[in-house]
Amino acid sequence: MDHRFSPMTERLAGRGARAWEIHGRAVAARGRGEDVIILSVGDPEFDTPPMISAAAKRALDAGDTHYVEICGRPALRALIAERHRARTGQQVTADNVAMVPGAQAGLFCASLCLGSPGDEFLTTDPVYTTYEATLQAPGARRVAIPLQADEGFRLDLDRLEAAVGERTRALFLANPNNPTGTLLRDDEMAAVAELARRHDLWIVADEVYADLVFESRFRHFASIPEIRDRLVTVSSLSKSHAMTGWRVGWMVMPSAMTPHIENLLLSMLYGMPGFIQAAALTAIRDGDDDVERMRRAYRARRDLVLSRLAECPLLRCVAPEAGMFMLVDVAATGLDNHEFVTRLYQQQHVSVLDAEAFGAVGRGFVRLSFSGGEARLEEGCRRIIEFVHGLGAGESAASVQ
Repeated sequence: MDHRFSPMTERLAGRGARAWEIHGRAVAARGRGEDVIILSVGDPEFDTPPMISAAAKRALDAGDTHYVEICGRPALRALIAERHRARTGQQVTADNVAMVPGAQAGLFCASLCLGSPGDEFLTTDPVYTTYEATLQAPGARRVAIPLQADEGFRLDLDRLEAAVGERTRALFLANPNNPTGTLLRDDEMAAVAELARRHDLWIVADEVYADLVFESRFRHFASIPEIRDRLVTVSSLSKSHAMTGWRVGWMVMPSAMTPHIENLLLSMLYGMPGFIQAAALTAIRDGDDDVERMRRAYRARRDLVLSRLAECPLLRCVAPEAGMFMLVDVAATGLDNHEFVTRLYQQQHVSVLDAEAFGAVGRGFVRLSFSGGEARLEEGCRRIIEFVHGLGAGESAASVQ
């Protein structure tokens, strides 16, 4: 039998897709009842707010199990458009919105819709693990713009400009960034917008963590009028509303793009389940108080981890401005990032993620999630410190602000 497979599926097996070995072992161990602490994934420890689950149950009981519109129910899309207008000033309607099963699917659709073999997509290094595979899916090449640790993981606009070539098609930017937790400043966003306009590029803005910003004011790319005709905004309810398993996301895009996305969704999904969309509508319409409660909890958990790990001389934490992840510089331990992740799990049964999975700039770092409860975070930090103390002593650490 000929076991050749599509080159696209080979392209999807990028570095990020192989990053989860230790996490997978930890999940399996937890399933066996072993005492493991999983700090390697951003799955909120909060249950989905009851009113959201109740909306899905009511829809199921009412027989909402049939086909729905390909791009999503008009009422839900209209509500998302209304909220988008209120936050950004961009005049969009339901016709500019498509529902997708999570932001990851939105990024994948945008890549397939905008890219062709030989094109180039610009993104940052580091960025979320699946970007590499997602951007290579249509045969395009990912060009990474390094965000250097000694520069606070800020976007260097000269590097970005230098990376633009004849085949550059779009910029895919996660703001807030995962894994760094940094936000683009207003001046950086203005410069990105001007570059996109000057070079006739699309911007795909991944704004999944926009509702989980701790101290700063978040600005949406869609608030910049000059780029709205070349902007795709991707978001979801996974992290903000503790709905990771529900797989609810959306894209907001120019009307010219919508039918192309609809063709992709027709081929892949034929519409998301109606009862899931009923839950999503309740979440967006009535869930602001729950989002604020969780945002405050994540900020407190961030501060807890910063405080505890500051006690460890060989670790240096990068304080995130948003999200539920923190980069920790482990270079002073004498272990490389992969050795640190592996030995920490072997010796203390704590899983964190090798930050090099997010790009070469992640070398020397691990990513820690503070999405879990305070007690488990306290214990996880205690075990991490015990592990590092077993490696030797060092100088006092400081948080990078």
